[in-house]
Order: sequence, then structure tokens, then C-alpha cells
Amino acid sequence: MVKTTLMTKSDYLKYLKKQEVFGKPIVDKIGKLNKFYLPLSEWIYSIYSKDFKTKIIGLSGGQGAGKSTITGILKLILKKKYGLNICVFSIDDFYKTKNERLRMSKKKHPLFITRGVPGTHDIALLNQTIRKLKQKKFRTVLIPKFDKSKDDRYRKNKWQKIKTKPDIIIFEGWCVGTTHQNNNELKRPINLIEKKYDENLKWRKTVNNLIKKRYKNIFNKIDKLVFLKVPHFNYIIKWRWLQEQKMKLTTKSKKTMSKTEVKEFIMFYERLTKHMIKNYSKISDLTIFLDKKHRSKKMIFN
Repeated sequence: MVKTTLMTKSDYLKYLKKQEVFGKPIVDKIGKLNKFYLPLSEWIYSIYSKDFKTKIIGLSGGQGAGKSTITGILKLILKKKYGLNICVFSIDDFYKTKNERLRMSKKKHPLFITRGVPGTHDIALLNQTIRKLKQKKFRTVLIPKFDKSKDDRYRKNKWQKIKTKPDIIIFEGWCVGTTHQNNNELKRPINLIEKKYDENLKWRKTVNNLIKKRYKNIFNKIDKLVFLKVPHFNYIIKWRWLQEQKMKLTTKSKKTMSKTEVKEFIMFYERLTKHMIKNYSKISDLTIFLDKKHRSKKMIFN
């Protein structure tokens, strides 16, 4: 057990070293491991060990909140310490292709050309993938991958291959677990995009109805949801810009967004992000509160 713990700690530190951007060190690494990541992993294992059946853990939070980093750490600990098979994917992996969104923008509303909101994901493919991952007679499952630098889905030969039935599925994404809003909340535009391009509320209402029906069915499959709560919406813009800079360094394509483009892009996510921040206690089973310096501050079971 001691050996396993030391291996976990060593691998965890190596992983964090790769995540550090622009030479900016991640502070209190061991403290975070002991205070957050190990207890969180133990909680997930306790959920799985009740019946040893495949469990879906949702991980949600605004753009740039740190979902991918936390997911990577959880995968490492659950694999090294508990010997579990872990499958990780994002709702972003299931964005519709550029052509599919183009058709949707012509048929439903022009704003659907921009990826992000419910309606721009291939829900049928997502549903099918989850079903295949949980089937008793397991066969290799292909999970799509999305190239954000090209704003389109990767070809199938680049998709993730899951060859072993997972014990834990970590399903992460900015809107994972969201609930719909009531109609009165939709009436007032929340930003310039809604005011200028959605005067008749058609885009907002379409998104809301899809959450109410098709997305709810998907999110009901989640066994437990972890929510990363940011201190204020403005930090989403700040941290998403940092994410964009990191993408520029780590991807071959240099086609990334400017700071102004990031601010405009975030407007598409603003309504639901603020709705989730406000109603986090209703949607999440465990909430991790982040401070203004992007550090995990406390963890609360809801």
C-alpha cells in the first residue's frame, strides 16, 4: 500500500509538471493531493465498490475551470491506487461536424453554426457510445475526438479506442448536468449576441427545449456529478484566454483565438454558465470551490 501511494504521488507530480504553463508553478501540490484529489478519488471508488458495476462520474464547470487537469489526475489515481479501468471523454468530443452545424444554422437558427450550446452536440452518437461502454458483452468502442483548432471533428482513425470495459467513466464538459431555465428567465437578453442576433428568442428557446428533453435523458445516466464552481463569471473569460494560449503552444495548428475573440466566443456559453453557477447545489453531488487564483479552496457534498 505504501509503495502504491508513493507511485501515485510520483506520477501525480510528473503529471502536474507537464500541466504548468509559461513557467508558472502550481503551488501546494502535495497539499492538494492530500486535501482534494485523494479524498475525491476515494469517494469515487466508494461509489463503484457498492456493486462493482460501471459508474459514470460527471465533471462540470465553466470554460478554463480546470476540468481536463482534474480529470487527468483522477484517472491517474484511480488507475494506480485502486487498479480501475478508466475511460475519459468530454461532451466537446461529441460536437457536430462543421457541415452538420452549418445545416442546423440554416434550418433552426444562424447562431447554431458556433459550437458550444446544447444542440451543437451529436446526442444520438453520445447516447450510443455510453450504451456500448456499459454493455455486458464488451467490444472495442470508438469515441470521437474534436479538433478545436480546426473547429471540426477528427477523422475516425484519430478517435479514442477503448479496448477494455471501463469501471469508471469520467464524462466531463462545461454544460454536463445542466438543467433548463424557466421561460421567464429567457426573455431578457444576457449579452450583445442575444440582444443583436436572437431578438425573437428562437435560439434561446431551442437550446432550452433540447436541455429539457434530449440532454436531460443523457445527464440522467450520470451516477454522481462533481461541479467546479468559479468565484465569478469574469474568471471564465480570464482562464479561457489562458487555455487558448496553452493550446497555441501544444497544438501543431497555430490557428487560435485573440482575447477579443475569446470574449465574444464566451458569450455563447454565458447564459448556461451563469445558470449553473447560481444553481450548483441543485445539480451537483460534490462541489469544489475555486478561488480567484484558480486554486481549490474547499470541497462540499450537496
